Amino acid sequence: MLKNIYPKKSLKGTITVPGDKSISHRAVMFGAISKGVTEITGFLTGDDCMSTISCFRKLGVDIDISEDTVKVYGKGLNGLSKPSEILDVGNSGTTIRLISGILAAQPFSCQITGDSSIKKRPMSRVITPLSLMGAKINGIEKDGFAPLHIDGTKLQSIEYKLPVASAQVKSAILLASLFADKPTTIIEPIASRNHTEIMLNYFGADIKNENGKIISSPVKQLYGKPVSVPSDISSAAFFMVAGLIVPDSHIIIKNVGVNETRTGIINALKKMGGNIKVLNQNNENGEPVADIEVTTSKLNAITLEGSIIPKMIDEIPVFAVAALFADGTTIIKDAEELKVKESNRIAVMAEELGKMGANIEETSDGMIIKGNSVLQGAEVESHNDHRVAMSLAIAALKANSKTIINNSESVAISFPSFYDYIEKL
Repeated sequence: MLKNIYPKKSLKGTITVPGDKSISHRAVMFGAISKGVTEITGFLTGDDCMSTISCFRKLGVDIDISEDTVKVYGKGLNGLSKPSEILDVGNSGTTIRLISGILAAQPFSCQITGDSSIKKRPMSRVITPLSLMGAKINGIEKDGFAPLHIDGTKLQSIEYKLPVASAQVKSAILLASLFADKPTTIIEPIASRNHTEIMLNYFGADIKNENGKIISSPVKQLYGKPVSVPSDISSAAFFMVAGLIVPDSHIIIKNVGVNETRTGIINALKKMGGNIKVLNQNNENGEPVADIEVTTSKLNAITLEGSIIPKMIDEIPVFAVAALFADGTTIIKDAEELKVKESNRIAVMAEELGKMGANIEETSDGMIIKGNSVLQGAEVESHNDHRVAMSLAIAALKANSKTIINNSESVAISFPSFYDYIEKL
């Protein structure tokens, strides 16, 4: 599908973006392996989260959906059923990696696959630690690409140092640790998002973080709880950047999850000089939430590197758009993880923004972005990557003429109504 995006002279309004994708995924998964009913409000009904629901339904879990409210009738830690068909995660890397940790301990075998993008994403980073725990899990070729075949078995505890900060890998190990014989220890090189630890403890797990060492003890049972999903900061980020770069703009984004492991984008944009206020802070199910107010700002280039990267890895494509309009040259380092997302987001953002006249140099672990850009309207390609499509749309708001986005429907993975929000503002 083609989408035409036109330049805007101003963006004003108050919006509530859809529910957090990471939390929505986890609420369904953890509810499925808990005892009792988990009622989820504010659930993100994007394609990725619906893939998670589809997989657990095939595993024998009853799940009801009414608009953005989901009820999961949990089966307990050992109550899942052998699926009669291959589990298909669609485009969801979160689903395939996290569910592998659960299925590794079940008393049956199954297969998991996904779309063409998933089949290109290396699964060895999950297969390796799970195999050390005794899991029988195999993929295609040496990097363990999907489809994956899992023979469930009894698991043992491990101490594992993550070679790369990854919340998905950490979460897969934590889920497997629930079924292990003794406590499992995970050592992170840099702290990654901690939604799994917060929610699993809320459901009755025993997970502690001792100075960067995450220790998870096996439990006999988890118990379903109500979960209120905050608005997704990754979706809010597009409108944060839009509000900063489009003239005469003032946007308030309501009830956004501001977990400190996810607020790198706010900190980075503030460091650039962005006028961003975090208001009305509160707490829901152990997760901090707040309203975010942004107004048009004069931005300055910065160097983005180190521990902030895992706290904003999904927001780097739209951060690159903000950097186009800053004074000076912005450098992004330590972001190799972008290469194994839905697309190689380093290469793709450099290529597509380059079509609009941006001066971006692709590096081995990031980008060098020249600021004070004057963008031309152009025909660009999403590469079937939702965050690329939305980042290009935000850049198009500052172009001098119409921009056409090919395969624009990819936004449905995380933010189906994204283009409507642009028009609302």
